[in-house]
Amino acid sequence: MPDSTLDRSFGFIIHDVSRLLRKRFDRRAHSVGLTRAQWSVIAHLHRNEGVNQSTLAELMDVQKITLARLVDRLEEDGWVQRRPDPDDRRANRLYLTDKVAPMWGRMRELARDVFAEALDGLPPVDQERLIDWLLAVKRNLAAPDRGAAALAPIPLPGSTGD
Repeated sequence: MPDSTLDRSFGFIIHDVSRLLRKRFDRRAHSVGLTRAQWSVIAHLHRNEGVNQSTLAELMDVQKITLARLVDRLEEDGWVQRRPDPDDRRANRLYLTDKVAPMWGRMRELARDVFAEALDGLPPVDQERLIDWLLAVKRNLAAPDRGAAALAPIPLPGSTGD
């Protein structure tokens, strides 16, 4: 018998909404010729241009080797450029090329369309509230873990608690 409490589980809802947004965006963005992963690299670089690959991998929460492959492909296709790091001769910094500018507006337009579809039926004031609430949740989770040290292990049923 399905557990209907999961239908209203915060974690499951956030996960499902995120997955569905990604799928919808993928379908729409296919015409531009970039994968969602490539678009994500470009979007992160747009916000943090000039970072090195290690920093970008950390920001994106991906493995360094995964990011290296994505950057290799984006560099081959002329979207990204590696430049020597003036402070570390072993490292490179990542920059967007001029090829990104005309595509950036189109991708932002696609994102706005997907978000508008996702929020359809919610009054604008509630859309703003939802964004504010999600930002508050993000701040809470980005802050240092306040309760981990104070939490005692929970004994499992049948255990002696030792």
